[in-house]
Amino acid sequence: MPETTEESELHNGHQPQAEPEPESKAESQPESKTEPGPENKPEEALKLEPVVTGADPNTKEEDKESSIQSNDAATPSSTDQNARPQLRKDEGNRTFTMRELLTEFKSDEEEVGSPYSRESTQRQSNQNSAAMELVSSVTGADEEGQSRQRVLVYAAKRYAAALEKNPEDYDALYNWALVLQESADNVSPDSTSPSKDDLLEEACKKYDDATRLCPTLHDAFYNWAIAISDRAKMRGRTKEAEELWEQATKNYEKAVQLNWNSPQALNNWGLALQELSAIVSAREKQKIVKTAISKFREAIRLQFDFHRAIYNLGTVLYALAEDSVQTGTTNPKEMSSNELYSQSAIYIAAAHALKPNYSVYSSALKLVHSMLPLPHLKDGYLTAPPFGNTFPPHSDWKRTEFFLNQEALQQVIKVEQKQVSRSLSGRIVDAGNTDKKAIRVDIPDIISVSASADLTLPPGAGLCINTTSGQVFLVADSWESLDGWLDALHLVYTIYARGKTDVLAGIYRS
Repeated sequence: MPETTEESELHNGHQPQAEPEPESKAESQPESKTEPGPENKPEEALKLEPVVTGADPNTKEEDKESSIQSNDAATPSSTDQNARPQLRKDEGNRTFTMRELLTEFKSDEEEVGSPYSRESTQRQSNQNSAAMELVSSVTGADEEGQSRQRVLVYAAKRYAAALEKNPEDYDALYNWALVLQESADNVSPDSTSPSKDDLLEEACKKYDDATRLCPTLHDAFYNWAIAISDRAKMRGRTKEAEELWEQATKNYEKAVQLNWNSPQALNNWGLALQELSAIVSAREKQKIVKTAISKFREAIRLQFDFHRAIYNLGTVLYALAEDSVQTGTTNPKEMSSNELYSQSAIYIAAAHALKPNYSVYSSALKLVHSMLPLPHLKDGYLTAPPFGNTFPPHSDWKRTEFFLNQEALQQVIKVEQKQVSRSLSGRIVDAGNTDKKAIRVDIPDIISVSASADLTLPPGAGLCINTTSGQVFLVADSWESLDGWLDALHLVYTIYARGKTDVLAGIYRS
């Protein structure tokens, strides 16, 4: 999700910004509204970027029409073309009197001007009045806010007019929801009338109406989920908040189903799940947290330099490690708390390397720095073939140690010590065999990294690294372990491609 503000939609540019919270837990959101230290549990806030949804009131009339476009033109008239009376054969060339033409024109106007029932139009008018009253009563916290609110009020009037003509104009409903949502962000902190929650609630109603009319409007589901999340944050750790977070996750899920190529929606989905996990029972929590981890990971694999999702994945792993320590529970099939802490540190270090001037990431890195396997970013075990032999018999593959840093993925070959003898002068003779060659994959040589289901590999989670010199196949102990290696390799290569290798190297030296 790019960080630039979009002028027409809340969707692009509205990403949650995380900031770690004090003490024992690193934060789990890409930028919260407060900026505590990196130490405690993650607390995220979805901060909406300011968006101008309407046209500038000072623009020409033509510009206004194009910038606040509704679907009026696209809405079919209730008068069916086939329902119009057909000319009799002898009327094809008949000359009509002025009275007849005027009568027909008046009849057409009446038909086109009332495609909806009076009851429907009146109901829409009442809804418009309530929403307009809310938007018009927002004053803005400062001069800039007041100026922006005038633009929003102008836009709201246009959308209200469009809906009075056509209550089923889902574009107008969607854009008006954006106006209400933006107005909520423009409410003064000390304002009680209207409240931010009132505006967000009204925005949610508009999103609901828009998506009923157009169930494939993925941007509406996305921004609706943001509005619901903002309402949930106002309610703390209550049952009402739990219900709102559940609704937000469903809307993010719907947005992703309609637009799978949206790392922003996946990231926010993960954040909503993480917030929900802090409210539900302990029995439900672990499952929800694991789902949140998968959403952050999916977001990163869609956009490898998406530093917010990278950081969020680090903080949710940190929180999981903290829970593991506090409960004292250990499952042999799952990662230990130390492994979780180490994984957490990798993602936070990568986020810092991509955004070194971002204070939230710098603070979090200080907390987890000692959890890295210094002087490397990652280390662990992989099953590997003998050097130079890609597909030897399974019996020749050996589980050996590897480490990853900013330069390469390197196999560690432990030298077998031979019997040591000493000369009379005390000098060591033949200290050991140092001729063994190790597998090394230089980061700049990597073309792609992926899981491999090659049936010729030994049992385990296959890893294929495609390089300029050919393919390298390795096998991780488990699929969970493989995810860690895949992410680490992707991140190190992305940092190299973005020219931030020196920043990553500096983390090891600090």
